[in-house]
Amino acid sequence: MTKTVVAPGRETDIIQLDLADLADGQSWEQSSEQETAVVILSGEVDVEFEGKDAVPAGGRKSVFEAPGHTVYAPPGCPLRLTARGPAELAVASAAVGDGTAGSARVIGPEDQRIAEVGQSNWSRSVRTILGPEHSAGRLLLGETINPPGNWSSYPAHKHDRQAPPEEVRLEEVYLFKVDPAGGFGVQLRYDDAGTEEAFFVRNDDAAAIRSGYHPVVAAPGYSLYYLWVMAGDGREMIPHFDPHHAWLQQSR
Repeated sequence: MTKTVVAPGRETDIIQLDLADLADGQSWEQSSEQETAVVILSGEVDVEFEGKDAVPAGGRKSVFEAPGHTVYAPPGCPLRLTARGPAELAVASAAVGDGTAGSARVIGPEDQRIAEVGQSNWSRSVRTILGPEHSAGRLLLGETINPPGNWSSYPAHKHDRQAPPEEVRLEEVYLFKVDPAGGFGVQLRYDDAGTEEAFFVRNDDAAAIRSGYHPVVAAPGYSLYYLWVMAGDGREMIPHFDPHHAWLQQSR
């Protein structure tokens, strides 16, 4: 079963995010005019590109267990993923725009930039799957895991203004998971004009961020995961930190 979580023209301008739950032997397939990144959240699949033999990918039981595999496909590339047992997929897609799409490939843990970021109660693990250094047209994506009670997307930053080299405009989508599953986190968003909002996030909730600062916190006792997907003007990641809190970047 596939469901659309975020769609252009509704929650976003560029990014689409779908979730697919596959039973054993069931396939998900497409040939899109957009570039696509399929993140294997759990389970294992056989991946078929046009004219190539099937290759296995995935294998983790949970996003909290380890870095996973992502399948990248440029526009017009037929793609089929067939489950070896139950599998859950997150499908991010966007128009390439002025960028140049990368080649079809499976991105494994060894291809990702994995780092511990921040300090104290704003430390977290970040797995960059498609960063600026990786071949793609417009998509940027990765995974973040907050330990219980910790903050991320912190110090608070935004990327809603095209003003390089100070800031580059990128919209962003978060897809959340919580461990144990009954827990929650809190997503904040605020801007310099005085807009402020906060809302609970639980398993499979999503946040679409077109503008503003957007820190996230995990409730004590619960680890919080989110898949982050960005797309916008170019593929540079140049956030603008809230001047009130940017001093934390210099306090390490």
